[in-house]
Amino acid sequence: CKIRRCNSEYVAATLQLRRSPRALAHCDALRSYSHCTRKIARTCRGNLAYHSAVHGIEDLMIQHNCSKEGPTLPPRARPLAPNHQGFESLFMCNYEKSFLYKHGRLPRYQHCATFGDPHIRTFHDDFHTCQVEGSWPLLDNDYLFVQATSSPVVNGSSATVTSKLTIIFKNMKECIDQKVYQAEIDNLPAAFEDGSVNGGERPGGSSLTIRDVNPRRHVMIRAEYIGTTIVIRQAGRQLSFSIRAAEQVARAFTEEQDLQLCVDGCPRSQRISRSECCRGRATTEAARALCKEKLPVEDLYFQSCVFDVVTSGDANFTIAAHGALEDARDFLPNTSKLHIFQ
Repeated sequence: CKIRRCNSEYVAATLQLRRSPRALAHCDALRSYSHCTRKIARTCRGNLAYHSAVHGIEDLMIQHNCSKEGPTLPPRARPLAPNHQGFESLFMCNYEKSFLYKHGRLPRYQHCATFGDPHIRTFHDDFHTCQVEGSWPLLDNDYLFVQATSSPVVNGSSATVTSKLTIIFKNMKECIDQKVYQAEIDNLPAAFEDGSVNGGERPGGSSLTIRDVNPRRHVMIRAEYIGTTIVIRQAGRQLSFSIRAAEQVARAFTEEQDLQLCVDGCPRSQRISRSECCRGRATTEAARALCKEKLPVEDLYFQSCVFDVVTSGDANFTIAAHGALEDARDFLPNTSKLHIFQ
């Protein structure tokens, strides 16, 4: 079974392509990939990697809105003496392509987010509203450390909001130098702490990038070497954090790294019941009307929005909840899990 050859040809063909669901060249590459798997179907009938690749192609064709019929890529010239070790090292700093080459399928991804009060959506789709005043780790694994600092939403309130985020990308082999990113209220820089906008001088430095989506309000960091994308937003006087991480990256931690809000949610002693909201600065009816404008589905994003607006009287929390929902829509591998209900 020559499924590895099909995998490697697809990876090589898409190496220079930017990720875009409308990229015609990407559809050409997928059709070529599909054609390659059809040619080896008989000899690969009992191969699990082959069947994983076939299903992966179908998912990617749908994701990129590609038709099954259409042009394919021209045949690629083959090297006289293929060096598999050299081929793998070529993709060392592109997690998705390396994973596809090794396993014959795309990696699985997980999503975590914090916004508003803060509300935590964990990698396991648990949903908590937390008090957590002070600094708490959202992630602490072999590749990333993310810490959120919270302060009261209004003086005297037990409800808190994220006012500062610190993200450390730990150095990794040939890919990147260690990079630190810090965001605070009214200060969302489009650069790392050392002023750089990528992973440094190492060969894979371009596999870590940062850019403004909306200056001072919305920053995106892509870490292709670990299959991870992070979004930081500001709405009103609070920050929100969203991450899409490869499953194996999200799970790369030891028993000692046991406090991670994205993994287990906030501790029970720090959880607030959304149904027992305190005396607020806005009526529940007014808050529901404001939240309904941006969040028509009355899921936990909607309920969290109502809680935040009642507690603070600040309509900007509708923007925070809507932004978190949009990030979830972009990041969740299974869109049927987009809405969570109590």
